[in-house]
Amino acid sequence: MDTVLIGLLGGLITGISPCILPVLPVIFLTAGAKPALPGERPEVIPAKRARPYWIIAGLVVSFSAVTLLGSLLLSLIGLPQSTIRWAGVAVLLLIGVGMLFPGFEQLLERPFQRLPRRRVGEGGSGFGTGLALGTVFVPCAGPVLAAIVVAGSTGTVGPGTVLLTLAFAIGVAVPLLVFALAGRSVAQRIRGFRKRERAIRITGGIALIALSVGLAFDLPQVLQRLVPDYTAGLQQDLAESDAGRSALNLGGLVTDENRDLAKCGNDAAELRECGTAPALRGLTDWINTPGGKPVDLASLRGRVVLIDFWAYSCINCQRSIPHVVAWDRAYRDAGLTVIGVHSPEYAFEKDPANVAAGAKGFGIEYPVALDNSLATWTAYRNRYWPAHYLIDASGTVRHISFGEGDYATTERMIRELLRDADPNASLPKATEVADRTPKTGSTTPETFLGSSKDRNFGGSGDYAQGTTAFALPATQDRDTFALDGRWTVETQFATPADAAGGVVRLDFHAREVRVVLSGEGTLTAALPDGSTRRIAVSGTPRSYRLIDTPQNTSGALRLSVPRGVQVYSFTFG
Repeated sequence: MDTVLIGLLGGLITGISPCILPVLPVIFLTAGAKPALPGERPEVIPAKRARPYWIIAGLVVSFSAVTLLGSLLLSLIGLPQSTIRWAGVAVLLLIGVGMLFPGFEQLLERPFQRLPRRRVGEGGSGFGTGLALGTVFVPCAGPVLAAIVVAGSTGTVGPGTVLLTLAFAIGVAVPLLVFALAGRSVAQRIRGFRKRERAIRITGGIALIALSVGLAFDLPQVLQRLVPDYTAGLQQDLAESDAGRSALNLGGLVTDENRDLAKCGNDAAELRECGTAPALRGLTDWINTPGGKPVDLASLRGRVVLIDFWAYSCINCQRSIPHVVAWDRAYRDAGLTVIGVHSPEYAFEKDPANVAAGAKGFGIEYPVALDNSLATWTAYRNRYWPAHYLIDASGTVRHISFGEGDYATTERMIRELLRDADPNASLPKATEVADRTPKTGSTTPETFLGSSKDRNFGGSGDYAQGTTAFALPATQDRDTFALDGRWTVETQFATPADAAGGVVRLDFHAREVRVVLSGEGTLTAALPDGSTRRIAVSGTPRSYRLIDTPQNTSGALRLSVPRGVQVYSFTFG
């Protein structure tokens, strides 16, 4: 059940993201436009009631098949990886032209007129349109899609992966179906539209042609980059939930070579020691190297290395790449080597010519390797597009950053490692690339104290399962928590290990703050306004309100927690 639920939720989140914007006009318009038959007057013929469902069904079927099996099928018959995508673009273009010129559409239908009657034109089911849309539909790269793509590329497709893919596709389809039904409703119920159905049909044809031309020149990506990804926070929460970790098997295959990478928490504020960097493996083509020769990671000892996992159609990557390009140009002569590991989400991204064109378009001059089998991705236990792995001059991984944002921290660490490698190095001033990472909300994100979900620990040292002595830092970043005293950290909660109890300090901004607690005991909360609250805790985990104000409040909250009380999480409203 977790697999189905996670797939559906991931699809629903993607289905309301900016990534669906390019296909919305097409779905809205074509759902209410029926192909005309010889001798019929299209101005007065409504589309079949089932047409929106057939369009979305076609999209679900083709998207699922292309995502899981497209690469395998193309390799078996020896066709380029972009064949399916270009075939879909061509079909959409032909359908669009047919909507403009009924005579041309009849010519296209002629080969199918021997089929048992139901004629292709009759009813205009739209299933073919949906099939074509599914081959070109490129949603944002979220954790569910990442798990599906990794399974497909590494040959580990099983019943669970198929179930996850179908659930994801259905989840994406639900919001799209709403738009399709809205398009049909407008066409059928509004009298003015019924009188102008021919005009609607022409508009739908133009929309299909525009989408086809736009896809050929990657214009939809420009639109997607301009609109903030307001679903990024939801995707991250989904991936870091217990059900998400279980269903998606995030984190990759653990081996002796990459085991220590777990010591590098995502976006840690300070450099850490996370083991020797795994070797680059399974890379098929190299771009921006002399003669296309591969780069040997071991040969770069003495230089600081930044490995950037990316894909050229990934919208999140496209907002991140300007920072990586700027770091390469600023620090290459000072001892930094950037390596782009292109890890494709889709079959068409495996084409070396497509990747080379994408790299050139982004101004990438550093070496880029094609990881079409996701072998290096798996070796690094990667889980997101984009992802940055920072390696020091001795070959040790010192920092990992998943997703967008926190570029200033990564650059600060680059500079620190360059000085460590050469104390006499002359470094340029820090780069000044605007951070286009979309804001994910106006309040502090949900904060977990369990080791399986922590992502915003603001204290010093590692935050991992076990009993550890913590100390509050002198300064603490916004939207983080820190501990004081000896605490036992479990996967779901943290609890004081000594009779003296422990302290949790939380920096937050929100109107309402609640904490999930269990056990037996009374804790004291020191609030930002100087007041205090005592909370009697008893029984199984439940939520306790700490702050409830008419408007957002910012500040530090300090909880004195007795032994015997378990702290699970903080939530904000």
